[in-house]
Amino acid sequence: MRPRLASLAAFACLLATGCASLPPPVQAPPTHAIEDAATTRLGRVAHDSLSGGDPSLSGFRLLPEAETSFNARIALARRAQKSIDAQYYLIGNDSIGQQFLRELRDAAARGVRVRLIVDDLYTAGEDPLLTGLAAVPHVEVRVFNPLPSRSGWFAGRVLASLDDFERIDHRMHNKLFIADNAFAVAGGRNMADAYFMQSTALNFIDFDVLGAGPIVQDMSKAFDLYWNSPHVWPIDTVAGTRPSAEGRARFDALVAQAGERIVERPLDVLGQPAVASQLDAGRVALVPASAQLFVDSPDKVNADSAADKQTVTTQTLGVFAKARENVRIVSPYFIPGERGMAMMEAVHVPPGDESPITVITNSLGSTDEPLVYAEYAKYRMRLLKAGVRLYEIGPQLAPRSDHLGNFGRSQAGLHAKMATIDDRWVFIGSMNLDGRSAVKNTELGLVIDSPALVKPLRGLFHDGVVGGAYRLQLSPDRSRIEWQERAADGRVTVHPHEPHDSAWQRIKFWLMLPLVNQNEL
Repeated sequence: MRPRLASLAAFACLLATGCASLPPPVQAPPTHAIEDAATTRLGRVAHDSLSGGDPSLSGFRLLPEAETSFNARIALARRAQKSIDAQYYLIGNDSIGQQFLRELRDAAARGVRVRLIVDDLYTAGEDPLLTGLAAVPHVEVRVFNPLPSRSGWFAGRVLASLDDFERIDHRMHNKLFIADNAFAVAGGRNMADAYFMQSTALNFIDFDVLGAGPIVQDMSKAFDLYWNSPHVWPIDTVAGTRPSAEGRARFDALVAQAGERIVERPLDVLGQPAVASQLDAGRVALVPASAQLFVDSPDKVNADSAADKQTVTTQTLGVFAKARENVRIVSPYFIPGERGMAMMEAVHVPPGDESPITVITNSLGSTDEPLVYAEYAKYRMRLLKAGVRLYEIGPQLAPRSDHLGNFGRSQAGLHAKMATIDDRWVFIGSMNLDGRSAVKNTELGLVIDSPALVKPLRGLFHDGVVGGAYRLQLSPDRSRIEWQERAADGRVTVHPHEPHDSAWQRIKFWLMLPLVNQNEL
């Protein structure tokens, strides 16, 4: 889910009758990550999991399965002794979101310091949850770049903020969870049902990574950068409330209705057991590797700020540009733009061969952002003529493959943001390859130098994509695009027209796309 505010603003300004305003800013006292992580149980497990190797290296475990990834966070929260730092673009007022917040409350009840940052765009109607959690001792909740309206209606909040649209159009898209400054989980998943295979309508293919070692200290510094930023406000300040026993009781009643820990398989798709069992055994199976953390400055929220031109996008594209053999990109919202197209078209491809570039993105039927898809579709012909291997996830195709998750009866969408470069480097993070991630949103990403991590990723996405996506190709005369669907038995069906297209969809694109700047998508 992403903010598409410009499409609303194009006509909402005609309807706005008044504008809300924020209260005077209150700079909360700065705090920082704990420094004595080694004295905690998680700190000792992290140390033992990395012992015997190069102390400059971090350790990583891939978390491709939703259930395992969610339970990893819960396991860390339940074993934390001193601190939990969590930063999310979206926390849903649903079973997953409520379970997550309940675990933060329970950790705080044990005396663990909890700091939570949530982007404010999608908090409509969630003030009772967030202010109630903030009423728990040892918990602080702050929101990034708050909207002035606290309405429970998303569009109403945007309408009431149109006089400050340029500011609120910049959002914090980071996703990060750190326990005792010893273990951290980062990646693409928000805290809501659809990101953990708990929705009955649409579930997302997504990806996270568990880390320990020096990279966690880097992540904690990144978290502190946001926590102590003037763009982050205490929830009580913007909601106009004070911590109270009544607010705490209301929170307890809300989260009591959430389900219990979701069930995961004994071994995930990569043959790994639950993180909880490894933590209790005193050692987590981690792949040692060097890694770089890319993080945008929170000052990116200032539209005219030149504070940090080394964005996550520019740094990640710099890694892509160093590729000598291949680049495999997974991005749910993929708009290459002229810069990206120039990079891909510059790759020398002998006649009859394919480019060493593979792109996996959403199809029209699987995307939750059709305007983004329509903008991306403008580049498809050029991508194919440049030899790029192009795949689009099918909403009914992906659930056929257990490599991509247990979708139940829901349709599938892609939300993972990752890439492999030269069978050596892995990128995993919150960044999409589009204008919004480049210009409007703050992002966070990891580049890990590890062929040992690339190998299972290649198998996972090859096996999953073959049965879960359409392979796009040029028609024999190279004048149009065809969609190739491969059945489980290997039979191939070629669709001469775009699957899931409709006349009404094309009309909407024709009406809306001219109103939206590419950097909004």
